[in-house]
Amino acid sequence: MGCGNVFYTLIITFSVALITYNILISANAPLRQELPGPSKSSINVDPIIKMPVERSRRHGSTAKKRLFHTAVTASDSVYNTWQCRIMYYWFKKFQNGPNSEMGGFTRILHSGKPDKYMDEIPTFIAQPLPAGMDQGYIVLNRPWAFVQWLEKADIKEDYILMAEPDHIIIKPIPNLSKDGLGAAFPFFYIEPKKYESVLRKFFPKNKGPITNIDPIGNSPVIVGKDSLKKIAPTWMNVSLAMKKDPEADKAFGWVLEMYAYAVSSALHDVGNILYKDFMLQPPWDTELGNKFIIHYTYGCDYDLKGRLTYGKIGEWRFDKRSYDSVAPPRNLPLPPAGVPQSVVTLVKMVNEATANIPNWGS
Repeated sequence: MGCGNVFYTLIITFSVALITYNILISANAPLRQELPGPSKSSINVDPIIKMPVERSRRHGSTAKKRLFHTAVTASDSVYNTWQCRIMYYWFKKFQNGPNSEMGGFTRILHSGKPDKYMDEIPTFIAQPLPAGMDQGYIVLNRPWAFVQWLEKADIKEDYILMAEPDHIIIKPIPNLSKDGLGAAFPFFYIEPKKYESVLRKFFPKNKGPITNIDPIGNSPVIVGKDSLKKIAPTWMNVSLAMKKDPEADKAFGWVLEMYAYAVSSALHDVGNILYKDFMLQPPWDTELGNKFIIHYTYGCDYDLKGRLTYGKIGEWRFDKRSYDSVAPPRNLPLPPAGVPQSVVTLVKMVNEATANIPNWGS
C-alpha cells in the first residue's frame, strides 16, 4: 500500500511539473493551432432557450440526479474573501432544496498557501502563475488554477459549475446542461463576429465558422467534468497567447480570459445552451424572475427618490468595489423606496449572510 501511495504521488508531481513546463513554454512561443485536436461538426442550438419541458418533468420525478460540483476561484485578498464567504453561505442554504442538483463545493484558492478560512469553506490550494506571467491581469490565474484542481482533486460529481465570488445563489440550481452541451449565460459584450479577424489567430477557419464560438465566458457555466478536463489546458494556453498578442489584448481588455474560454470550448467542440435565466445583474436587471444567481458586478447608485444615477455616486449606493480592503459591515442600509426588487434582494441577502457568518469582518 505504501509503495502504491508513493507511485501515485510521483505521477501527480510529474503531471503538475509537466503542466507548469507547458505554461512557461506557451508564454514564450506562439499558440500551436493544432493544440486542441481535430475539429468536429458543430451542433446547432437555439441561442436562447427556456428550461426544456422534459427537464422540468424529470425534476419532479424520482429520476437519478445529475449532480454538479460548484467551483469558485479566488485570491486571498480581503475583496475576494468576503465575497466567497457570502457566496458559500447561500450555497449551503440552497444545496439540498427542491430540484437542486448541487453537489459539493470548492474554493480554488490560487494564492499558493492556506488562509484562515480553510475550515469555513472547502478549499483547494492552487499555485499562482510564475511571477510576472499574468502581466498585472490576475484573472489569468483562473484557468491555471482550474488545470491544477482538475488534475489533482478527487471530484465525485460528473459535472462542474464554474462560478465566481460575486455570485449569490437565490434558489436551488438544477443541472441545466443537456445532451453533451454545456449550459452558459450569454454576455451581450462577448461578440465573436465583431472580432473575427482577431479570433482567427486562435480559431482558424478549418475549425468552422466564427459563430461556433458562443458569446459566453467561463462563468456561470455548467459543463461535463470530462469535457472541462479537455478544455482547461487549452483555455490556459489561449489566455496566455491572447495576453501576449497586442492586438488581442487591446481588443478584449478585461474580458480577454472570457473570450479565451469561449474559443477553447469551441475548439473542443463543446457547444453550450445559452441560458439567459442563469443569472441577473443589478441594476440593469430589475426583477428576479426565474433566475438562479445574482451577479453583483455593477455598482448600484440611486438618489433618495429611488432613481438610478449610474455613472454618478448616488445618495444611496452598493458597490462591491467600496469594500476592496475591508469587508462590508453588517446591517447595510436598505435602498430607498422605489429601488428595483433585484437591488433590494441583493442587499437583504448580503445582510442575512453577514449577520449569520461567525466572526464577520475579522
